[in-house]
Amino acid sequence: MLLLPLTAKTLQPNIPMTKFFLPLLALAIFSFAHASKASDPSAEIRAVLDAQVAAWNRGDIDGFMNGYVRSDKLEFVSGTKITRGWQTVRDRYHRKYDSRSKMGTLTFTDIKVNLLSANNAVVTGRWSLRRKTDQPHGTFALTFKPTPAGWRIVHDQTD
Repeated sequence: MLLLPLTAKTLQPNIPMTKFFLPLLALAIFSFAHASKASDPSAEIRAVLDAQVAAWNRGDIDGFMNGYVRSDKLEFVSGTKITRGWQTVRDRYHRKYDSRSKMGTLTFTDIKVNLLSANNAVVTGRWSLRRKTDQPHGTFALTFKPTPAGWRIVHDQTD
């Protein structure tokens, strides 16, 4: 075993190296923590659904539509009807729910996010509306994809 004598010089840290590596280490730790939070698709998708419910329950159909990709490739399938395109789906919602009483209070339950890949997720769940005269309900299967605006619905199958 080799023992080196301790002197004031051996106890001093290498100041230039410390000034370089400590900020770099802090940046690496911050980047890792931020990336792990920002890249949780399930949490991002659930946040989109939560925002849709909040918008709906405020009577804000346009806010609800923010959960969908703004594209002509958007598909909405319900019953025997297929509606294509963001604007067409928006117009459909405005026609069908043209009053606050028709909108009622929306709830999503039994949500399951299935990540198929880094660029595809399928979300299944149940929806229900509580209105004065009735309580319609059903199921949905949504396909989400990441977009520049975040994860958005590209296909909606609602029954």
